[in-house]
Amino acid sequence: MTHDAIRTLGQLRASGYKPRSVKEELRDNLISKLRNKEDVFPGIFGYEETVIPELQRAILAGHHINLLGLRGQAKTRIARLLINLLDEYVPVVEGSELNDDPLQPLSVFARNLIAEKGDDTPVAWWPRLDRYTEKLATPDVSVADLIGDADPIKAATLKLPYSDERVIHFGLIPRAHRGIFVINELPDLQARIQVSLFNILQEGDIQIRGFKVRLPLDIQFVFTANPEDYTNRGSIVTPLKDRIDAQIITHYPKSIEIGKRITKQEARIKEVQKGMVTTNEIISDLVEQVAIEARGSEFVDAKSGVSARLTISAYEQVIAGAERRALINGEKTTYVRVADFISAVPAITGKVELVYEGEQEGAGIVAEKLMGKAIRTLFLNYFPDPDKSKKLKNRPSPYKTIQEWFGNGNTLDILHDAHVNDYRAALDKVPGLRDIVKELHPKEDADTTYFLMEFLLHGLAEHSLISRNRLTAGAQFKDLLSSMFTMPSFGDDDDEDEEEQKPRRRR
Repeated sequence: MTHDAIRTLGQLRASGYKPRSVKEELRDNLISKLRNKEDVFPGIFGYEETVIPELQRAILAGHHINLLGLRGQAKTRIARLLINLLDEYVPVVEGSELNDDPLQPLSVFARNLIAEKGDDTPVAWWPRLDRYTEKLATPDVSVADLIGDADPIKAATLKLPYSDERVIHFGLIPRAHRGIFVINELPDLQARIQVSLFNILQEGDIQIRGFKVRLPLDIQFVFTANPEDYTNRGSIVTPLKDRIDAQIITHYPKSIEIGKRITKQEARIKEVQKGMVTTNEIISDLVEQVAIEARGSEFVDAKSGVSARLTISAYEQVIAGAERRALINGEKTTYVRVADFISAVPAITGKVELVYEGEQEGAGIVAEKLMGKAIRTLFLNYFPDPDKSKKLKNRPSPYKTIQEWFGNGNTLDILHDAHVNDYRAALDKVPGLRDIVKELHPKEDADTTYFLMEFLLHGLAEHSLISRNRLTAGAQFKDLLSSMFTMPSFGDDDDEDEEEQKPRRRR
């Protein structure tokens, strides 16, 4: 008999249904998925050998869970995926506030209804999506919100004392009975509110206005917390930490490849954008490298973390920048450029928490420095290291022709919104630029070749062989010495480092 056909308590008993706790349900379904080699947490990348095994062990042990980690580490996403380990439907006494199991009624309402109607008690089916409750912890959350409160109107109408369970207006936690209850940012919950969770986690009873109500609630609790919150805004009180069985520490992606998988999965790139903008792996790598640079930057507060949302937003802005250029120029398609990456500064400025030195520099300048360092780091994956002066086909320096052209007083402007013809014509002006790209990357198509030519210029600027100055509408490349008497190049290293490096590089 299918669940649709079961509408009464008598039919439910006849079907052979046996009550299970929510933790038993999660455990049994996890065991089934593991045996069938199913992906238990789809869309979660980089945790296959760390967080996910720990999470699975906690579920098998029947533990309440605290996911501890910096922002943007998929803590809430993981909690929401636990829904997939619940049964598709479970039976409840129809009309019960606490989603009572018909064979194990909890509330006075359900017990009275079953006593009155017996096997004719109506049964409804509760879908798993409705069995998930999530609450963001904020300082204004009250005990009444989470646990409940006595309702004076109910008490007056029913002529019952406050000690009677029937006058209680139940909060979120009792209404999550037989489901998963998640509290995000637990340390933000006031200490006195955290205390109200003690008995629910351990003994299963609650107290309303001093009256003890025995409610053996069946709930899988999941908490999320940022370790920095323990010192900045609040803390998890020690007795509550003691009652949370498993604390699982999350982390950021440990490689660019994992970061790219996350970004491409989460980035909201519209179909029309996919049809208009052709991208490449170098741009994706640059976007991920910015986050890596930020996590190690002296200007960024490491304790606050750098969310995966930075790379997602930056990637979306890169694509949007290329789309905007195509629209302005009346082009049906366009190829992504390094300029699109550099113009994605607004996606970064609000995503990093700066320390005092960073605040002094300014969010925009810090973002540009991070982007510059990303270009500098990845440049060496595609071109010879300028600092090591490696020879290429017997030339004294692979970059000598380019440097000499700029040294003769030539400048080059690459505008963000330049038409493809103007963009290519500008890059073609620099002698030796195409030769290096073609020699090292001979199999690339025309679009990628021009992208690498632009990337080469930016890389040489980051290694202080030429200068790059920021223009309102783009970037200007020129000789390094002449630029020292004009505006500073954005994204360069510290002045002190430059002074040490310039004489060595220009010999």
